[in-house]
Amino acid sequence: MEMATFTSDWLHCDQLSNYVARMVSHDRRDPLRHSNLLSSALNELLEMSFRSQAQQGELICVFYRHQQIERIELSFPCPSQQHRFYAELVQGLKHSGKLANYVEVIADETAPLEQAILLGLAVNYDADIELRVSTADALTFVVDLPLARLLN
Repeated sequence: MEMATFTSDWLHCDQLSNYVARMVSHDRRDPLRHSNLLSSALNELLEMSFRSQAQQGELICVFYRHQQIERIELSFPCPSQQHRFYAELVQGLKHSGKLANYVEVIADETAPLEQAILLGLAVNYDADIELRVSTADALTFVVDLPLARLLN
């Protein structure tokens, strides 16, 4: 989807996440619950890409499933200074104490929303998050969600 189209309406985040989550979850043991978890996680990522305020380029979302892991690869354009910002946030997820950091970030009104989103996915969904530079002006978040484990 073109970023200009995507960023034209905040509701696109919710609409896309709900639609895609229902499609991906149709064959799971508890499709409604699976869809709700996936939709919430995807919505957070879409809102983060929405805030990049990029008007040029494409939003690309790819899903993979391997055993009990759902992988979301979300690519979107953003300026180089945001690349560094996101790289530092993702690197910070590799350290211990994610829960303490998450509690601190959500209590701090001045903390970057992107940090709360990524920490929330890591803590609440036990997500593994990587960052790949797709092109000079775009990046890709690779998020592995063990949703089947959360459903049990």
